[in-house]
Amino acid sequence: MSTQACDKIETFDNRSPDRDYLIRFDCPEFTCLCPKTGQPDFATIKINYVPDHLCVELKSLKLYLWNFRDQGIFHEDVVNKIADHLKETLTPRYIQVIGDFMVRGGIHTVVETSFGNEPNIACLNP
Repeated sequence: MSTQACDKIETFDNRSPDRDYLIRFDCPEFTCLCPKTGQPDFATIKINYVPDHLCVELKSLKLYLWNFRDQGIFHEDVVNKIADHLKETLTPRYIQVIGDFMVRGGIHTVVETSFGNEPNIACLNP
C-alpha cells in the first residue's frame, strides 16, 4: 500500500457481523485549507460506526484523510464528504462523523452528521 494521499478507502471483512459493536476513530491531525483565504484549518475528525459486513482499514483511512490537506473546503463540506464516502464504501448499520475544528476568527466550530439508527451502545457518547 502506498504512503501517498489518496481518495480511496480500503476495507476488510467484518468477522463478527452478527453483533452490533462500535468502532471509534479519533484523527487529531486533520488539516485542510480555507477556501476563502487558503490558510490551513486544523481539526480532530471523530468517526464512530457500527459495521455491517465491512470494516475500515486504518492506513487507507489515514491516507484518505491526508487527501484533504491541499483542498480548499468548508468545514461543513469536509464532514459531510467524509460521512458520505464512508457510508458508500462500508454501508454500515450506523455512522457518525464529527469535525471539531480549531478556532478561526474567534469562532470554534463543531460539525456533526450521522446516518442510520443510533445503536443502543452505552459507550457511543461517553
